[in-house]
Amino acid sequence: MLSSVSRALTFLCSILYAILGGILFLFPERLAPVFAWKVTPFMTMTIGAWCLGNAWLAWISARRWQWRLVYTALVYLWLFGTLETVILIVFRDKVRLVHPVAWLYVATLLLNVITAIVGFRDLMRIKPSYERFGPPSAAWLRGSALAFVVFVGFLSIYGLVAQIGWPATRGGIFPEEMSLFTLRSFAAFYFSLAVGALPLIREDNLPVILNHSIANYALVILITAAALVYMRLFDFVERPGGLLYFGAYLIVGIPLFFIFSKYGTGLKNE
Repeated sequence: MLSSVSRALTFLCSILYAILGGILFLFPERLAPVFAWKVTPFMTMTIGAWCLGNAWLAWISARRWQWRLVYTALVYLWLFGTLETVILIVFRDKVRLVHPVAWLYVATLLLNVITAIVGFRDLMRIKPSYERFGPPSAAWLRGSALAFVVFVGFLSIYGLVAQIGWPATRGGIFPEEMSLFTLRSFAAFYFSLAVGALPLIREDNLPVILNHSIANYALVILITAAALVYMRLFDFVERPGGLLYFGAYLIVGIPLFFIFSKYGTGLKNE
């Protein structure tokens, strides 16, 4: 398995993401004007949901800490921190490091990048081989993973190349207009999700799929909660694409609840 240093860094990531995500999620109206770049309260609360979701994912990964079980979640976490840091660098002229919450955002991403570097170094050192363990995964679960990767991957690629004024960039799906900075940040998040889930398409071990799903479940719940809080921003008649934003999370979140009830979350002693 990866080193104890890597595990400690993952726990620390969980703590910082929980602090950052908690204040962004609970006080979006107050913190939007002083965030690291120009965002709306809804965007601020959604970014808070990402951070709280990352806190849960990092915590559950560090607790279970078996590479064969948590590797897909760690790939997502490492990639998220790296890509969001790259976005900050690309748009560095737009970054506003005035309020402590902006500095906390940057510090949390930097810790995430350090965690990724240490983890990747450990990975190159131990070179783990693929293991078969636990019950086999069903073909329909792997098919669901494929559908998820294709859909979320498309959103991420579109968000990484789209320019302002392109279809869906002016409130067509997300109910508010985004700057390129925000659009690229959302795209980096979706790209990390898609790449993290990519190995599940051929994953034969059911516990890995279950662990990945429960590790990401807080993201689904909290992003949906943020959208419900700002439901007034959606106009499903004039901009029906908003249904896609809601529907994507509900289509993933509701079935997973029943899957966990039937199969557990990937631990043998459940």
